[in-house]
Amino acid sequence: MRHSLSISLVLLGIVSAAALGGCARNEAAEQKAMPPLPQVTVAAAISRKVTEFDEFTGRFEAVERVEVRPRVSGYISSVNFKDGSEVKKGDVLFVIDPRPNVAERDKARAQLAQARSQLILARSERDRATRLLAQHAISQEEFDTRTSGLEQGQANVEAAQAALDAATLNLDFTRVTAPISGRISRALVTSGNFVTNGQTLLTTLVSLDPIYVSFDGDEKVYLKYTKLSRDGAQGARNPVQVGLADESGYPHQGVMVFVDNALDPATGTIRSRALLDNRDRLFTPGLFARLRLLGAHEHEAVLINDSAVGTDQTVRYVLVVGAGNKAEYRPVQLGPVVDGLRVVESGLASGETIVVNGLQRVRPGAQVQPQRVAMGEPPPGGERPVRMAGPEARPGARGMPRAGGQDDHPGPDAEHGMRSVRAPSGEPPPGGERATLLARNGSSATDSGAHP
Repeated sequence: MRHSLSISLVLLGIVSAAALGGCARNEAAEQKAMPPLPQVTVAAAISRKVTEFDEFTGRFEAVERVEVRPRVSGYISSVNFKDGSEVKKGDVLFVIDPRPNVAERDKARAQLAQARSQLILARSERDRATRLLAQHAISQEEFDTRTSGLEQGQANVEAAQAALDAATLNLDFTRVTAPISGRISRALVTSGNFVTNGQTLLTTLVSLDPIYVSFDGDEKVYLKYTKLSRDGAQGARNPVQVGLADESGYPHQGVMVFVDNALDPATGTIRSRALLDNRDRLFTPGLFARLRLLGAHEHEAVLINDSAVGTDQTVRYVLVVGAGNKAEYRPVQLGPVVDGLRVVESGLASGETIVVNGLQRVRPGAQVQPQRVAMGEPPPGGERPVRMAGPEARPGARGMPRAGGQDDHPGPDAEHGMRSVRAPSGEPPPGGERATLLARNGSSATDSGAHP
């Protein structure tokens, strides 16, 4: 009896041990089968005082542009400039063979001398007729005839003088001079060719200093700066900051001088123009330019890495890492960029932790393995955020194009140009706290001499 009980206990122990071993192996297999948590880089959103700018792209334009054409017909005898060089107002550019015009001038001069001689004779005859009429030696009709001859002689002298002036002017026009100072193009007509008065294009000439930079803003820009103009009522012209394609930042300063009087209904944009000094001849007409205008007061803003933003069709979102390291899908409204960080206008609070690198490895609601960094540090691996196809996923899909097409994260204001912001650096932005795009003069919102 005791022997049978011992055997039963031993068998029960063996079965229990086998069962426990099987459970342990199953748990280990399950743990081995579970995928590891995705590793992502996270950072806390920061808050900073920023100043907003509206950014645009445009082109430089000459203040003055002249098509040089001859004012007399003839054969070109010489070209007196180097193609592409700078010339001053009054410099001789072309010389047309002057000999025919010299002959015309001499002929007109002779005709003037003849008319003057006839005038002297007519005056003498009229004076004689005056004396004879007093003596009743001639009739009144004869006196009137001689008086008319004097007046005709005076008219002939004036006509001959005008013909001489015209001939002299045409002779001067054989020397084609620069009407403005600036840079000249190539000679389109060379020596020996016949040119026609007012028709043949000889070359073109553009002024260089100062120079315009023209750009377009859409209806939202127009309405925004109209309101700022009404609220601010500034008297000075609005400053503009300009940068070139190969420059970082906006090192050049100018002022707004013109806003058109109507929007183009085909594009929904309005043409504006700024004026810059060009003493160093850095700018040339047709050159690409980046511009920005002061758009708002300094204010507190939430900033995040631009790489933390994902695009889901037309919705911009971030993944907020909350309790239990779970990722939460959060739609956000984005603003401009300051020092490489994107302004979040709504949807995220300062201090909230978000995924800044690894969006493509995380699904909303999933648990992550976070690696914390400071906001603004470049994410490890240099990964780009995932961009899903949508009408706003393309840079510059609406409104003003981005400079050089380099930014593939168009903000919510892409439909009316780019916006950027600048963090305070101890110096106020040019032109004070508020810049107005539209010049106001009385009730006019688009006075071309005012300041946008």
